[in-house]
Amino acid sequence: MASRAQDSTGGGRLRRGKKGDDGFVAYPEAQPHTKTGAPCQRNNWDMRVDGVAVLFVTVLCAFTRLYQIGKRAAVTWDESHFGKFGAYYINRTFYHDVHPPLAKMLIGLSEYLSGHNGTFTFKGRYPPYVNYRFMRCSIALFGVGLAPLAYITCRQLNISRKACVLAALFVVLDNGLCVMSRFVLLDEPLLFFTAAALCAVAGFQNTRNQAFSSAWWRWLLLTGASLGLVASCKWVGFLAVGLVGLYTVEELFSMYARRVPAKLLARHFIARSLCLIAVPLVIYATCFRIHFAILNRSGPGDAKMPPSFQARLRGSPLNRQPFTVAYSSQITLRSMYPGSGLLHSHLHKYPDGSQQQQVTCYGHKDSNNDWTIVNSAGLNVTEDIAEAVRDGDIVSLVHKQSGAVLHSHSTYMAHVTAKDYEVTAYGKPEWKDKNNEWRVEIVSEQSAVQNGELHAITTQFNLRHVATKCLLSAAAVRLPEWGFRQTEVSCSRSSGQSEEESKLWVVEKHVNSRLPKTDMRPIVRSSFLRDFVRLNIEMARSNNALVPDRDKYNHLESDPWTWPLLLYPMRMVGSWMENDIKYYEVGNPLLWWASTVCCILFPLQIVYYFARKQRQLPSAWDSDREFQQFWDSAKLLWGGWALHYLPFFLMGRVTYIHHYLPALYFALLLLAFEIDYCCRRLLSGHKLRIAAVVVWAAAALAVFCWFAPLTFGYAGAMGDLKHRQWLPTWNIYIDRHTM
Repeated sequence: MASRAQDSTGGGRLRRGKKGDDGFVAYPEAQPHTKTGAPCQRNNWDMRVDGVAVLFVTVLCAFTRLYQIGKRAAVTWDESHFGKFGAYYINRTFYHDVHPPLAKMLIGLSEYLSGHNGTFTFKGRYPPYVNYRFMRCSIALFGVGLAPLAYITCRQLNISRKACVLAALFVVLDNGLCVMSRFVLLDEPLLFFTAAALCAVAGFQNTRNQAFSSAWWRWLLLTGASLGLVASCKWVGFLAVGLVGLYTVEELFSMYARRVPAKLLARHFIARSLCLIAVPLVIYATCFRIHFAILNRSGPGDAKMPPSFQARLRGSPLNRQPFTVAYSSQITLRSMYPGSGLLHSHLHKYPDGSQQQQVTCYGHKDSNNDWTIVNSAGLNVTEDIAEAVRDGDIVSLVHKQSGAVLHSHSTYMAHVTAKDYEVTAYGKPEWKDKNNEWRVEIVSEQSAVQNGELHAITTQFNLRHVATKCLLSAAAVRLPEWGFRQTEVSCSRSSGQSEEESKLWVVEKHVNSRLPKTDMRPIVRSSFLRDFVRLNIEMARSNNALVPDRDKYNHLESDPWTWPLLLYPMRMVGSWMENDIKYYEVGNPLLWWASTVCCILFPLQIVYYFARKQRQLPSAWDSDREFQQFWDSAKLLWGGWALHYLPFFLMGRVTYIHHYLPALYFALLLLAFEIDYCCRRLLSGHKLRIAAVVVWAAAALAVFCWFAPLTFGYAGAMGDLKHRQWLPTWNIYIDRHTM
């Protein structure tokens, strides 16, 4: 049967596809060229029309994002976090956060360009010397870029121009996307680079019949660069990597199924490996390289990094300290296992077992981390002797604050790691208790001084309990509430010397007035790769620690199943009183609910097609080729929504409604795509199709305007807006008389 469907690029008939060298079917492109490669006359006209359309949606988006952006002159919602992180780059102070650094470096750049001197702590109202409007506008530009990217993406997916405008308008007129772009947050850079990745892979798909041409390489490289940038903003950006990865696997498998020559298939595989794996990894690592280069001063994030990294930071207390550890020295011991922290004790007892003083690992620097090292003969800690601690020496560790001694025994097992022995702080040095004795076993020495002595920072060693032969261990296992969720320290029954990180220790800080201080920076050795891996591990651990407390009500949190239904919008300011400027993270209900229905019905639409095809019945597509063109566009949009939404059901961390915004972007484009498809199938007249698009745009605009006071900031009594509370689960207005 000949195809009677209209061409999605401009209203003409679909042309028969032409098979390329790789077996791909080439469909009409959004911008056709002549055989010589020069743009044809119609393409010049199309480019002008597209340019006007892009300019129109960009200006409209800029208005919605920038209008009254400085209305609230106080730190709003997570500006308190991310604005502070941006200031750290101005001060060059090392900090720790759960997210990669790119978006925060962009925030820091906006603060630098605004003239901020880094002294404001992002609490309360903005002082006069902080140009917060410029900072917000700088980040809002990423939100402005979403509208033109939506239009260009849809054009690359061969969607009709009127549907491309509609998709861009959906992005412009969503209240949720709009309000999130008006503050100094990470979400807009994340959304922009997510949209850029979709646009690039759509452009690459549109040129796949021109394999290894300049356009093909350009789109492939842009895809890889976008993936690297989005992953460097937040780890949820790796969901975009997953989308492109699945698309690439399907594409390569299709080539293999069509018996593409092995050499050509290998070339495709290598090209994609370089552009879609190597390029993103290089960009991701480069962002951390810049991050480390800028933040070269000691700061609040030091404790998350190994001592060799800390010692290179300017102003770090580890810069200058005695190099050789001696008896009577005051030391802090750090476990080499990521996430464990510093050997720690406090006056609280274990609730069962020996009921002796708890010993844990603690992630923050604290006076309860200080220990004094003495020899097995019970050398008085005040004696004026500076005898070096050597490999094989038997020592005791005295807790400075309590005077108790690091202790273990075979009588009681550890409280969480039941296969290990319990470790406590018990007794006094003069008691000569064999259970207080530990043998120093040096495992590796990172400095050039290989003399068998224990050195600060550079020596990694085991502490073996003399009586039981077990090794002091901290494997990042958390104690219950009675242990303040700190890391359990146990004694692992290990027969020989261990290089496991959980059993390796290093002297982080060393204080001894009888020994000369040494500049540690030329001595310590570290590498970018090791620091890069360590920081990412610490980020993962911090991220996993952000778990919701189900016993406490939090009006900001929400579960993923509620997001598409828009059940629990979020108040973005703490004070909800009259005269306070209030923002409400509520999406455009029309667009959220319609796009949700569209995303749910899409799999049924595909199943319906295959069922009718199996029964050899007429379907909504006149040919397999027409369905393939539909599928090539829709799979990226629906797949992007699914991959950016469904994984949140598997995450144990705390979630908020703004986590749905990347998935929403794909859903809005899919909604415009399906509206375009239905109009072409159900409406025969060109004017009727335009009318349908206008009705959708007008309805979206009306709903956007209805909720605009909550988007642009409302300073009146919320009772005046109670009619905007469409669902009982919304907390725009709460009548206290009904409580």
